[in-house]
Amino acid sequence: MKTLTAADVMQNNVLTVNADGSVVEAARTMLRHKISGVPVIDWQRRLVGIVTEGDLLRRSEIGTERHRARWLDLLRSGRAAEDYMLAHARKVSEVMTDQVVAASADTPLSEIVALMEKNNIKRVPVLDGEKLLGIVSRADILKALIDASVPAATQSITDEQIREQIQNGLDQAQWSPRATVEVGVAGGIVTFDGCITDERERAALVVLAENVPGVKTVVDHLIWIEPLSGMVIDTHAGESSAKSPRTK
Repeated sequence: MKTLTAADVMQNNVLTVNADGSVVEAARTMLRHKISGVPVIDWQRRLVGIVTEGDLLRRSEIGTERHRARWLDLLRSGRAAEDYMLAHARKVSEVMTDQVVAASADTPLSEIVALMEKNNIKRVPVLDGEKLLGIVSRADILKALIDASVPAATQSITDEQIREQIQNGLDQAQWSPRATVEVGVAGGIVTFDGCITDERERAALVVLAENVPGVKTVVDHLIWIEPLSGMVIDTHAGESSAKSPRTK
């Protein structure tokens, strides 16, 4: 499988606003294009920040500026000054976030997702030096997921091939209870027998099998055993995790 990078999924035609532009115009741009944030550039198209909806929530025009107890303002005059500036600023450069988390075109997609999670952000600009090349948003991640999930050409696959693929998946997965689970396949129906020590392993085993081409249904005969006491918590016997037959 190809390792996807920022260049593979990024948007090249990036909407931007200028650092000297108005806060109102930035808000109009986000509303007009139904986006929650936009990169900020200077006149040389160098990235200097990002402005988001969150930067424009506390505004004096609509009575949402932050109000703190007067004694707190006295103790934290710098914070009070910052709140005033954000609520009354007219230029994008005065409200934007200038500490931007960015990536290069060859940054693996997995690293970009990790940046989004670590910094709780929805988009990552892609740079060549200081120049803006593109941007990867959460929506672009979803598009990549859809593209990667396009069904492959229909091909016949035997029960033994299905079993081998599932067994290979079990052997490679760190969480896998490979030593205590047996896999059977008949007519595209996968059966799991044996025991697990964590209920979450049951769901993961079903998903592992569902991702193998040719699998029609997964039948679960697994027994859940508490690892310290050896107590049987749930037999789950006879139940199945059925899904609509699919061709991959």
